[in-house]
Amino acid sequence: MPLLEPDREALRPGTPRRPAPDRVTDSSAGGTPEPLRSELTALLGADKVLWKISDLVRYASDASPYRFLPRVVLLPEDLDDVSAILSYAHGKGRDVVFRAAGTSLNGQAQGEDILVDVRRHWTGIEVLDDGARARIGPGTTVLRANTTLARYGRLLGPDPASAIACTVGGVVANNASGMTAGTTRNSYRTLASLTFVLPSGTVVDTADPAADEELRHAEPELCAALLELKAEIEADPELTARIRAKYTIKNTNGYRLDAFLDGATPVEILRGLMVGSEGTFGFIAETVFDTLPLERRVSSALLFFPSLTAAAAAVPGFTEAGAIAVELMDGNTLRASVSVQGVPADWAALPRETTALLVEFRASDEAGQEAHERAAEAALAGLDLVRPAASVTNAFTRDAGAIAGYWKARKAFVTAVGGSRPSGTTLITEDFAVPPARLADACEALLELQSRHGFDAAVAGHAAHGNLHFLLAFDAAKPQDVARYDAFMQEFCALVVDRFDGSLKAEHATGRNIAPFLEREWGPRATELMWRTKQAIDPAGVLAPRIVLDRDPRAHLRGLKTIPKVEAVADPCIECGFCEPTCPSEDLTTTPRQRIVLRREMMRQTDGSPVESGLLDAYGYDAVDTCAGDSTCKLACPVGIDTGAMMKDFRHRRHTPREERIAALTARNFRAVEASARLAVGVADALGKRVGDAPLQAVTRLVRKAVRPDLVPEWLPQIPGAAARRLPATSRAGASAVYYPACVNRIFAGPDGGGADAGLSLAEAVVAVSARAGKPVWIPEDVAGTCCATIWHSKGYDAGNRIMANRIVEAAWGWTAGGRLPLVVDASSCTLGIADEVVPYLTEDNRALHGELTVVDSLVWAADELLSKLTVFRTAASAVVHPTCSMEHLGDVGQLRAVAEACADEVVVPDDAGCCAFAGDRGMLHKELTDSATAKEAAEVDRRSYDAYLSANRMCEIGMERATGHPYRSALIELEHATRPTVR
Repeated sequence: MPLLEPDREALRPGTPRRPAPDRVTDSSAGGTPEPLRSELTALLGADKVLWKISDLVRYASDASPYRFLPRVVLLPEDLDDVSAILSYAHGKGRDVVFRAAGTSLNGQAQGEDILVDVRRHWTGIEVLDDGARARIGPGTTVLRANTTLARYGRLLGPDPASAIACTVGGVVANNASGMTAGTTRNSYRTLASLTFVLPSGTVVDTADPAADEELRHAEPELCAALLELKAEIEADPELTARIRAKYTIKNTNGYRLDAFLDGATPVEILRGLMVGSEGTFGFIAETVFDTLPLERRVSSALLFFPSLTAAAAAVPGFTEAGAIAVELMDGNTLRASVSVQGVPADWAALPRETTALLVEFRASDEAGQEAHERAAEAALAGLDLVRPAASVTNAFTRDAGAIAGYWKARKAFVTAVGGSRPSGTTLITEDFAVPPARLADACEALLELQSRHGFDAAVAGHAAHGNLHFLLAFDAAKPQDVARYDAFMQEFCALVVDRFDGSLKAEHATGRNIAPFLEREWGPRATELMWRTKQAIDPAGVLAPRIVLDRDPRAHLRGLKTIPKVEAVADPCIECGFCEPTCPSEDLTTTPRQRIVLRREMMRQTDGSPVESGLLDAYGYDAVDTCAGDSTCKLACPVGIDTGAMMKDFRHRRHTPREERIAALTARNFRAVEASARLAVGVADALGKRVGDAPLQAVTRLVRKAVRPDLVPEWLPQIPGAAARRLPATSRAGASAVYYPACVNRIFAGPDGGGADAGLSLAEAVVAVSARAGKPVWIPEDVAGTCCATIWHSKGYDAGNRIMANRIVEAAWGWTAGGRLPLVVDASSCTLGIADEVVPYLTEDNRALHGELTVVDSLVWAADELLSKLTVFRTAASAVVHPTCSMEHLGDVGQLRAVAEACADEVVVPDDAGCCAFAGDRGMLHKELTDSATAKEAAEVDRRSYDAYLSANRMCEIGMERATGHPYRSALIELEHATRPTVR
């Protein structure tokens, strides 16, 4: 055991609690039971089997109100693995559920036996036919696919609000549609072909001309059964007409019976049935989509009406005018969305009856946009619009920022409204569809039903398609609350089916919540056909039992999850999963959602239970140590939950008083610490050049093992030498800004150790380009010993953080003459630290001083103040850029790109660019974290060569050099080289 091993007891919940009714029982504390664990390990390999109780718990929750603990979680890498898993399940009589992003809202991604993660190893996109089609792996997010397709002026038809996180495989499996897809742009209509694995293990590629022949040879009984069902349906005109009618509006409840009408052969029928089958018919291994034009000329308006009825009455006029989207938000939704950053604060006081329509037109050229805008103005004429708040304009705009704000408010419906629910309540998200002409009646009826059953009334939806969404919040630990929810569901299903002849599920798929009500909508004849279809394809019932078909009338009440109160920063989390694709540790240990899920399970347990102990054993490394602390999860979360901040607090809790005192001492004496660090780096670099890196790595590994891996960095070959002791000479007289070289750039040299020509130090480059542009900067003589405080903040050393935060603000205020000059900072993480992260740790007086400072990142300084005054003499042919996570927080990525574009003829930002997780020294403390975080971006970068590799933070540059083998450097060094009149 390391000498300074952190005390796991510091993470044990200290609040009094009773055991929750849905807690994981003590019998599961050991994780996956034998012989299941050893058999699957022998079958797949140990690295593909997750068996610890912490693994099972973190996979037990998804975005739904349900929670089921799997017996084991598997990570297949290829079709052979999937076929082996299915064969094993058949032979052992076990169940299998496939899970991708876990963003489904009705428990489709949860299983009680074998759960198979088909996200991690199943990503990728191949663009075909110049963008007209795309072959996409099922684990690829919709946003990631569209990012690549945008280069070709194309996009996917389905556009769910969860596009940032949901995967293409999940979208197909649920036939999720979204804001604009309706019934014509969804997966069923735009999927060209797919490859899937049947429960038997048979692989079918529907694009293969020989697919039907091969299927008939491999599965003769299945082919016969499908053709028999097709003939039976087609022989019944009334049933055929009913099926066609059901799909004139959005409908994802049950299986796509129209696949029997649209497909002529077994393979064609299966291609249709797989869409919306929710993993009950097979594993979707690959998709090929027909893409749609990306119409970049956008005009949008957020229009406010005095009532739901008035808003609903306006919808047909906009759809007839050609609007691609008409989205509805009622008053409660509008008011709740003020929790989302960027939404006008005055919406909080909107009258309850107020309803808004978000209307959008898209065109490919100016003429088309102007035509749409004329049609939009005509549709506006005579409408009963209101302006209940000063921010309301009721006008169409082309401004991209305003339009993005409208959509941010709309897409945050679930998380914003759900995030404001009472603490401790479970959230259920439902959607349904009615004929669009009945929209207003359906809204009024729904709101009345919600109110009558004691639920907060709120509704939003895709008004153009008659598709409405609503939320229910209740305490699943209270039987009376569960009974209230059940009573609501009984009346709701009767309302939608009997009064409106609507769809109980429009785009969220059947799931566990609506499975008991399937027959209520479809009737006994069609429902029995669905059961027979399942029997034909999966006769052993291996795949996803009880997710689409369930004869238990109370199945929707089984497995409801309680939501115990956790730390305040994370308590609003509804486990939507939007945060997960941005998380650097997603493929290594845990994600932000999983960190919260694990914490909630601790709160469900009695103090000292075997399950709690098992979770605590893993939580230190899996959650706390391998969190990069970059807080990009906050950017992705619609209500701004910063799980990184929670992990930093946990790090603080684990510190002993002695450790806190030492950290504070280093802050007080940082001038000496800085000089010592520079000397140590220089000595290590010299030793490395003499004896190689291996001995240095061996020594640091031994010390890490003896002391503590989370305290002692490991030497990496990519660590540069020491920076020069002296910074460039500058003058305060005539300076346009104060330049603050970050301590990392005062300790570490540039990428090639400060050699000639392009090897100028960053400080020299900033001083040179600023002077060259006629905007000279001044470096204060006393910057040594100061820091942005991120060193202490990221590690949870509160005392040291407070000391340095106040020191840097006091110093900066003096340097800038009380804020008269801007403070230019040359590391993006340090810019963020000084501009934002120090504020909570300042004294009241220093908070006032901070308010007078203008903190500017050096890339922003260059892009906004210098570029227009510089002459570019030479450019690189190509450059690849790594935007840092701090720049994402600061909103400065555009400026980084602008500087790069001044220096290179071609600039590429990888589609898979994300946080490198080097995070100061965390990449040296846990190099496996950076290795995992950068794997996809590095693979993309390494597909070709570039003349320049650019970023905006020295430690990120080291991390990317480690990942790619290429020397990354600051874009400002490249700018200095490009604008230097004479290359030396």
